[in-house]
Amino acid sequence: MIRVFLDANVLFTAAHNESGKAALVVELGIRGHWRLATTAYAVEEARRNLEIKFPGSMPRFEALSAAVKLVPSGRGGICPVALPEKDRPILEAAIRCKATHLLTGDQKHFGRFMNRPEVTAGVIIQTVAEFLE
Repeated sequence: MIRVFLDANVLFTAAHNESGKAALVVELGIRGHWRLATTAYAVEEARRNLEIKFPGSMPRFEALSAAVKLVPSGRGGICPVALPEKDRPILEAAIRCKATHLLTGDQKHFGRFMNRPEVTAGVIIQTVAEFLE
């Protein structure tokens, strides 16, 4: 079974763009095509940004985030690759919950590790578009 870990920016995008690819990933996960997971850390980051930029999207965000399994955040100390401190807990949580994929739009920080599971403890880091291909 494919296990997909969602970064905050994917949750954010799924909530405010109902017809986008991120929303499709979440909807297909809800329908059982794969399992969805994230952390409270990612949910709170997405919530803060939505409240500022797209407050009308909050009801949809609450519904979507309720359908995603919350897993414990990493602490950032055992990250297998050099990521900024704020991103380490995300990858660690994906590893610990045995995610097959970590979906993120953060190409600045995760980009050099995308599609390189040999350096990311087996987790395939991808954009939503790459995952859907």
